[in-house]
Amino acid sequence: MEVSLSGWGRYPVQRCRVYRPESLRALKEVVVSGEERSVLARGLGRAYGDAALNEGAGVILQTRRNRFLNFDEAAGVLRCEAGVSLAEILDVFVPRGYFLPVTPGTKFVTLGGAIASDVHGKNHHKDGSISNFILDFDLLTADGEIVRCTPRENADLFWATVGGMGLTGVILRASLRLVPISSSYLRVDYFKARNIDEAFEVFEATDEQYQYSVAWIDCLAGGRSLGRSVLMRGNHVPAEALPEKLRGEPLATGKKGKLVVPFDFPSVTLNYASIRAFNALYYRVSKGTPGVVVHYDPFFYPLDSVLHWNRLYGRRGFLQYQVVFPFETSREGLIALLERLAKDRRSSFLAVLKRFGAEGPGLLSFPRPGYTLALDIPFRDAGLFGFLREMDEWVLRMGGRVYLTKDAELAPEIFEAMYPRLGQFREVKGRIDPENRFSSSLARRLRVVEGVQ
Repeated sequence: MEVSLSGWGRYPVQRCRVYRPESLRALKEVVVSGEERSVLARGLGRAYGDAALNEGAGVILQTRRNRFLNFDEAAGVLRCEAGVSLAEILDVFVPRGYFLPVTPGTKFVTLGGAIASDVHGKNHHKDGSISNFILDFDLLTADGEIVRCTPRENADLFWATVGGMGLTGVILRASLRLVPISSSYLRVDYFKARNIDEAFEVFEATDEQYQYSVAWIDCLAGGRSLGRSVLMRGNHVPAEALPEKLRGEPLATGKKGKLVVPFDFPSVTLNYASIRAFNALYYRVSKGTPGVVVHYDPFFYPLDSVLHWNRLYGRRGFLQYQVVFPFETSREGLIALLERLAKDRRSSFLAVLKRFGAEGPGLLSFPRPGYTLALDIPFRDAGLFGFLREMDEWVLRMGGRVYLTKDAELAPEIFEAMYPRLGQFREVKGRIDPENRFSSSLARRLRVVEGVQ
């Protein structure tokens, strides 16, 4: 069935032929039949840009392959199919006293998609990305074989698949080590930083005290207030330390009631003036309060409480742009990026600043030691691409890189310079998939495989 698909940012929109196999036999048939020039696995569609698109070719939806297979309670190890969502894992295992070891800013992603993006979270400075907690996975390769991959067994294929954007095969099943908790709450310290320098000082002085650390940043403030932020840093609260009113249900899951954006807002709703006003108000009313006990759901997933929130940007959608700068160039790189955003009146409704720890272990993993900034920029005009291309060149000059899971415009030569282990990835890809059966619109745009456009 041919349908129009997009990522969560709703740009670009492309025609793809969609398959929704339920059995392994049906899935293998799609991969090896040759009916499509290429195929790509897709989960819940929360990647941005064209990362989970395959224009004019096959897209395999994994959402029906979402069974829990086994749980080793003593070790805290869950084995499940790749189509299981993080939301489903939380719903089942939080009441049993386990939490995700790493989670991105939405729980509506599949485990397979999380592995393919080697997702990171608010605890990257402590624990790294999700690949540090993946014990093994089974990969369906282009010839129809199923290969078991671990950090030691078929290790080259393991590290090419982690962060490999679905280009090595279809992840079928995986084993994930969960972390034990005795409550579903965190104690969060809020702090209002007057500018980017104060935010850096607080991050660097205190981050090791917190399991989770993140900042909302006002990307449109200027002058002495450039980069003013609200820092949110937290740790899990033991059940015995909860306020009395919460002790009756210490392992409560997220509330099911949701707000819904029922239709596409006019594209002009989120403009420079409205976002600037919102940012100023949010900073003003935020309180730098320490020791606030917060449920995990609003702390990790504030936007998940609003279904279809991407409709706020209108039919034209938005581009999410996430970059990381190494520590030695973070201040210069981020200040220049923020100043240019304000100068071009390129507003971002949501801007998130985090501190990364170790280099991502996957051959195409995004994280590296430094600071990462994620922006949601409304797609108002074609001039946005010229602006982002200039920013790409600046990020490269500062030794940084752009996150592929959120990319929609990166040039192939910039991509190649940003990802120094691309040659190793190409070697593994060429060996396991010599005919390039697994491809995507992003892979062709970036020429991930040499000679394929």
